[in-house]
Amino acid sequence: MKQPENVRRVLEMVRDQGLRRTLDRVMGKLAAGSATGYSAAGVVVDTGGEVEGFEPGQYVACAGAGIANHAELIDVPINLAVRLPVGLDAGLASTVTLGAIALQSVRRAAPTLGETFVVVGLGVLGQIAAQLLCANGCRVIGVDPNPHRLALALENGMDGSVDPAAENYVDYVMRATQGMGADGVVVTAAAESHQIISEALQACRKKGRVVLVGDVGLNLKRADLYRKELDFLISTSYGPGRYDPAYEEGGQDYPLAYVRWTENRNMQAYLDLLARGRIRLGNLAARTYPIDEAAAAFQSLQAAADRPLLVLLEYPERPGVRATRVALRSTAPRSGTLRVALAGASGFAQGMHLPNMVKLRDRYCLRAVMSRTGANARAVATQYGAAYCTTEYGEILADPEVDLVMIATRHNLHAELVVQALRAGKHVFVEKPLALNEAELARIEAFYAGQPDGPLLMVGFNRRFSPALLAVQRILAGRTSPIIANYRMNAGYIPAEHWVHGPEGGGRNIGEACHVYDAFNFLTGGAAVEQVDAQAIGAGADPWRRNDNFVATMRYSDGSLCTLTYTALGSKSYAKEKLEIFADGKVVVMDDYKSVSVHGANHRGWLSQASDKGQLQELEALAEALKHGRPWPISLAAMLQSTRVSFAVEQRMGGAPC
Repeated sequence: MKQPENVRRVLEMVRDQGLRRTLDRVMGKLAAGSATGYSAAGVVVDTGGEVEGFEPGQYVACAGAGIANHAELIDVPINLAVRLPVGLDAGLASTVTLGAIALQSVRRAAPTLGETFVVVGLGVLGQIAAQLLCANGCRVIGVDPNPHRLALALENGMDGSVDPAAENYVDYVMRATQGMGADGVVVTAAAESHQIISEALQACRKKGRVVLVGDVGLNLKRADLYRKELDFLISTSYGPGRYDPAYEEGGQDYPLAYVRWTENRNMQAYLDLLARGRIRLGNLAARTYPIDEAAAAFQSLQAAADRPLLVLLEYPERPGVRATRVALRSTAPRSGTLRVALAGASGFAQGMHLPNMVKLRDRYCLRAVMSRTGANARAVATQYGAAYCTTEYGEILADPEVDLVMIATRHNLHAELVVQALRAGKHVFVEKPLALNEAELARIEAFYAGQPDGPLLMVGFNRRFSPALLAVQRILAGRTSPIIANYRMNAGYIPAEHWVHGPEGGGRNIGEACHVYDAFNFLTGGAAVEQVDAQAIGAGADPWRRNDNFVATMRYSDGSLCTLTYTALGSKSYAKEKLEIFADGKVVVMDDYKSVSVHGANHRGWLSQASDKGQLQELEALAEALKHGRPWPISLAAMLQSTRVSFAVEQRMGGAPC
């Protein structure tokens, strides 16, 4: 099984959300697919306001899965782009990702002048690695069952070649090194066989090294390593910085004095070698295809015979043209439905809101999908029958046929997108949180101060619409005492480098616990919050973060006390959320939105087979308000109060909101 962790996640989702919702989310993910390509070169069209070192019109090469896609226009973080050396062909430079991967594998091998190295697998990575080793002054032996690949590598300077189907390459290496063995082996092959690594270890001299780049079987034999005291090394993609969001997405470079060769500097070094002719790709790239013939290009790579190692895709030059919208259908929506534009085709929107809109097709029609990546926008728009997709937010705001903008981007964009949509006269549904700090929230509040009859705004505080909390509210109806509420959220651990903890997410208190603060507002009947106290776990408890391990207490104007225990220290095998309420001589217990029980009073509880947190019901309430002129499902005052409570909790824990 290639990805057992995904199977585990699906099983957990079935347990927590039920089979139907899990199936919707999985099918949405599969339908969206993923963009192809991770290596490209082209001309800079525009740069961000804080970008230095790049200007429109410059030729650059770019790397990164999901970034350097096969697309006419791509959006690239600064550390995944490098300028082209003068005179270097953009087609050759478009191999920058492959070159950086090969270069990092050679750096891991640490070759020295005069050593003998073996390269196992002479695909594109192996071909480049062999040339890099030759450029380091090494004697290089290539191993591949394809005679054409062996010939190409010899043509590009490799010293010896072995077809493992015809000869045991370990014996060949021993003869070529007078029985000493190779100083190192770089494995760029891709096969499930465990024999590949075993033979690589056997081919090495004592204290030699083996560097693994490819995807092969890893059933290592202790004897192969122990007797020779070999070093077995893994080469991680393009080099230091890979898989570090702060480096790749945040643009934080590593100091050159301490990390000489980052992935960006590897990319630069590879292009420099290409420009100086130390690496030759001319005989590797079989053909350049126009993008309109992409299907033929991919078919050529699957050919049984004469399969090329490398093909290039080329886009036509279109100066001044930036297509940001693609029309997908022209059929009219169902009469009387609310026409929705989705801003941000996130996994949650695909797995929850869009399937719910399909269930409510008599009330909603998806008009448009906007996403940062065109491929994702198109896939989601096609799956759910939108009229068009776009990468520009302004497109949906200018569309007179959009009634409601549904915002499901990362958290740091919410407030700005809300304000823009409201000013454009659109009703807005925005996923929580509404804002990440007081300044953002004040802009929204100021809009309604100037336009009290402005468009409807609703934050996705869905729990107040859940059957479970509605049952709790009915049980508490007419209460004469304050309530004491204890809410426990066993949130589960999220690694520190995840975006939700950074400036894009604002942390889990602001980003998720706000759900609970709204639930408290709902159950106290909208009473004003008079005091907020909060304590987080002690400092120095890494990897556990303070703002996802805390206890917060709110005192309300009706005398109620509500406490949230939010933690990532627990086990995911235990229920995520539980609420206990004490009032009027009775105890009400809500267990993970699956059941409600009452103790000390003659009330019927509530029971469900799956957790129902009210996402469908909140869209039903929104449609009722918009179509029939009903009051807002959640008042502006309630949404502002819940958000401000999260800010207060953040401050009490020792850190101001992001």
